[in-house]
Amino acid sequence: MKIQPVKLFFPFFLILIFINFSGCSERRAEELYETGQFEELQTNYTHARQLYAEIIEKYPDSPAAAKSSQRLAELNKGKDLSNINNNPNYSGDQLMPKGNYGKYEALDHPAILSSLFHPRRDNLSSSPLKNGKEFNIPVEENVVIHGRMHCFKMTAPTILFFHGNGEIVSDYNDIGPIYTKLGINFLVVDYRGYGKSTGDPTVTGMMADAHKIFEFVRNWLKKNDYKGPLFIMGRSLGSASALELAVNYQEQINGLIIESGFAHAIPLLQLLGVDTEALGISEDKGLNNIDKIKSFNKPVLIIHAEFDQIIPFSDGEALFKACPALDKRLLKIPGADHNTIFVRGLRSYMDAVKQFIISD
Repeated sequence: MKIQPVKLFFPFFLILIFINFSGCSERRAEELYETGQFEELQTNYTHARQLYAEIIEKYPDSPAAAKSSQRLAELNKGKDLSNINNNPNYSGDQLMPKGNYGKYEALDHPAILSSLFHPRRDNLSSSPLKNGKEFNIPVEENVVIHGRMHCFKMTAPTILFFHGNGEIVSDYNDIGPIYTKLGINFLVVDYRGYGKSTGDPTVTGMMADAHKIFEFVRNWLKKNDYKGPLFIMGRSLGSASALELAVNYQEQINGLIIESGFAHAIPLLQLLGVDTEALGISEDKGLNNIDKIKSFNKPVLIIHAEFDQIIPFSDGEALFKACPALDKRLLKIPGADHNTIFVRGLRSYMDAVKQFIISD
């Protein structure tokens, strides 16, 4: 009489285990899928693919497996990535820049270019830098971008720096050594037509060049055994180049610094005297800085002058609030404007950079 309930209970118990196991499997598959979605937002496409493949292999009957197959097909569309899982050298670099960005022809109107860019040549016949490297980075046929690296050591972190629209590489000859004294390699690059670079500046050229500069720098660092982390930094106009790289190569960089960066292009262009309405230029045809930072999850430092008369402090706040990174900081430089930020805030500026870059 006592055995009967046991017999009844035993198969029922097995059913409960099966149901529970099945439910756990589906939940686990869904969790992996959600993680894959998050990795895509971070542009960590290699890991996303691995997660989707794991779901298909381990949980083939789950709803998440069907969704994973669809995502894999979408990610691989237009690219021959059939051997990706068997290629140990694949790092994600072969991926194209994000589809939402990359078309800037509307900003190449002469009225915009004359307001946005203020190139000048570097006529200084300076002697070679002590502890420095000079670069001529090919970006197009007969077009090179000049860069200069202030070197500390090969194991130190490196900053790839994009300057403002009225500056050139040699303007940072005195600032570069400040970075090296902090234990940081500081590599500053020009735009077309600036300093010792060739060509003529355009927005399309500037943004396309950022990708080629980044590829060149990463290859050079690797070839020359520079093993420290790599950070991207942009000041003012340079924030556009920096964010273009941040949104496309999140896996390959360790963090992002934006100094005096703009969140929205239209107010800046209007301040510079561009009649954006007459030219039919809207924010969706701009540089999309605010949208790009929304998908960047690595550490971020934003530095902005309290009384910036060109790009207001509210732009820095907007970029900071839009960034989803857990590790982020906004530094206000009191009493400074766009062109006095470094002079007035030198100590707090460099202390923040050192704390951000140099890990204990």
